Amino acid sequence: MSWRGIFPIVVTPFRDDLELDEQGLAAIVEFCIANGATGLVGPANASEFTMLDDDERLRWLEIVCAAAAGRVPVVATVNAGHALPAARLARRAEALGAKGIMALPPYVVHPDAAGCYDFYETLAAATSLPLIVQNYIAPVGTPMSAALMARMCREIEHVDYIKEETTPASRQVSRTIAAAGADCKGVFGGQGGVYMLDEHRRGAVGNMPACQAIDVHCEIWRLLDAGEERAARSLFNRLLPLINYERQYGVTLYKAVLQRRGILRSNACRHPMGALDAEDLAELDALLEGLF
Repeated sequence: MSWRGIFPIVVTPFRDDLELDEQGLAAIVEFCIANGATGLVGPANASEFTMLDDDERLRWLEIVCAAAAGRVPVVATVNAGHALPAARLARRAEALGAKGIMALPPYVVHPDAAGCYDFYETLAAATSLPLIVQNYIAPVGTPMSAALMARMCREIEHVDYIKEETTPASRQVSRTIAAAGADCKGVFGGQGGVYMLDEHRRGAVGNMPACQAIDVHCEIWRLLDAGEERAARSLFNRLLPLINYERQYGVTLYKAVLQRRGILRSNACRHPMGALDAEDLAELDALLEGLF
């Protein structure tokens, strides 16, 4: 079965003491599934994965897989500085119940094209799960060409999907689909869903935004799939001011939205952005009015 729709990145809730909020994480899973998510992804950039140790990442996956209980696939992100630790995480994720694996190329020492190919080849050999290649902008990502990703889909078993987040993302979706053809089961968009209308038209199979507005993202995608582009665009235009504001503050804002929606008890982040100030929160409240 091919994957399609909105696969949100699940944020990582912390208690006020910055320890993992396990009940909060399970609550976010329920929130996402209840509001139409067709898959769950993480711990990724929007999950503050760089702020988690390996034990926490595995516990995160254990909680999310258990809470999802097979209702939707869980895609485990196994980003690492080298192929070997990424492969070990992938094996552990599969044992915990993940149904897919996603990874960036090594994000500290960025490999060349041959190094990227070798990375995914090693990762694919470690698991029987479908792999999603995340093509992400620098400095965290290592942008890859459509031709390279198409070659990986064609030659490396289990490399089935692409998440496209380079610039211009919409054109790269088209290029990758054209280059890979039937060797790629689908291209997902990202970057908070900001280009999802264009990406859908170009043939993307879904999007992977953060999870704070999952209900709105899912409804936009449903309308697009139903051919109701005008209604989808109208709803997207209501969401767009929030997406634009999120691009300033990232995970700090995601958590503030989830707290205001009653999903999180605390908006604590390990990310060093710091707390939103009173003016930030006033603007956020204005943007949320009437949206959900």
